[in-house]
Amino acid sequence: MSTKLLGESFDIHTGGEDLIFPHHENEIAQSESLTGKPFAHFWMHVRFLLVEGEKMSKSVGNFYTLRDLVLLGHKPSSIRFLLASAHYRTQLNFTFEALKQAANSVERLRNFQLRLRMTKFPAGSNPKIAQLASEAAQTMRAGLEDDLNTPQAVAPVFEMVRQANVAADAGDLRAGDVPSLLETLEKFDQVFSVLQDDDAPKMRRIVEWAKAEGKLDKASKEVVELAGTNGLPDEQIEQLVMEHEQARKARDFVKSDALRAQLSDAGVVVENTKEGVRWRRK
Repeated sequence: MSTKLLGESFDIHTGGEDLIFPHHENEIAQSESLTGKPFAHFWMHVRFLLVEGEKMSKSVGNFYTLRDLVLLGHKPSSIRFLLASAHYRTQLNFTFEALKQAANSVERLRNFQLRLRMTKFPAGSNPKIAQLASEAAQTMRAGLEDDLNTPQAVAPVFEMVRQANVAADAGDLRAGDVPSLLETLEKFDQVFSVLQDDDAPKMRRIVEWAKAEGKLDKASKEVVELAGTNGLPDEQIEQLVMEHEQARKARDFVKSDALRAQLSDAGVVVENTKEGVRWRRK
C-alpha cells in the first residue's frame, strides 16, 4: 500500500515504538529486496502514551478517544496542541490539567494575534521588535530541523508573544512591527494549526455523531450548548461588534447589550479594552 501510494522510496515513515520489530524491519526487508531502493529515508517511532501517569488501557478505564475528549468539553485545538508540543521520542504523560494548560496556551496565541490585528498602534517601527520576530522564526525552524523538536520550536514563539505584549503595554510596539510578528505566527501555525478558531464546527459534528449513536449522555453540558449555537462567519461578527461599539459610544445601552447578548449566544465573547473592542470565540 505504501509503495502504491507513495512510490518505491519515500521520505518519512511513522509508527509506534512497538512496530520497530518485527513490522517495520519486515517492511524494509520485503520492499528493498524487491526494489533495490531505500524504503524510507526517515523513521519516526513515537513513544507510548501515559494517561495521568499510567499506561493507557481500557481495563484501567483511562482509555480516551478524541471524540471522548471533545464530548467532555475539550477543544480539538487544545488536544492537538498538547499532543504536538511534546517531542515524539519523549513519553507524554497526558493529564487533564495539561490539557487545560494547552487550552490556555492556544487562547494566549489567539488573543495576541487578535491584538495585533485590531489595535491601532502608533506609526513607525521598533527595530528590536523586528529582530525579536526574526529570531523567534529562526529558532523555531532550527528546533523543527533538529529531529522535529517541537518543544524547542514552541518556546521562542511564546517568548516573542511575551516580549511583544510587554512592548505593547509600554507603548513601544509600532504599526510597522505588526507584519513581522504576524508572519512569524503564520509560520508557527503552518506546523501547529491552532490559530484559526474552527473548534465549534468540529465539536458540532462530534455532538451530531453522538446523537446518531445514542451516546449524547457522555457529552458535557458546555459542549452541547456550544454545538447548538449558530456559528457566525468572522465578517458578520465584526459587523455586529462594530454596531455594538457604535451603540455603546452613543450611550444606547439597550441596543449595545442586545448585540452583546446576540454575540454571546453565537459563542462570541466581546471585550472592551483600553485599546478598543476585541472579540473572540468561546
